[in-house]
Amino acid sequence: MFKPFLLITGAAVALTGVAANARQYSNVIQCSGYRNGQCVAWNRLTKEQAAKITVGTVFGPNYTYYSEFSTLPQTVVTQYHLAPTNRYVMSNGYIYVVDPTTYAVTQVIPPGP
Repeated sequence: MFKPFLLITGAAVALTGVAANARQYSNVIQCSGYRNGQCVAWNRLTKEQAAKITVGTVFGPNYTYYSEFSTLPQTVVTQYHLAPTNRYVMSNGYIYVVDPTTYAVTQVIPPGP
């Protein structure tokens, strides 16, 4: 009777350890598959993957999470001389400036103080 109890307890402890190491996801969605030049599959990035978004990362023309220029904080628009002609992605405090023709990130603006 004592051994089955130890097995159950051990399994519970093992499952708890797995949950602690679970992936943490960000708000960034990125294209993971293209067909005929169009994105057909999207994946939510982990926080670790999202932290690696740099200049040159391509979001693509059909990215559904572009932010409207009017939703950008006015202090950031003024400080970084942002223009309504670009596209923007806001995620986890970062603002990614995206070229409207190549859909590549041209500037990464970190969260303010």
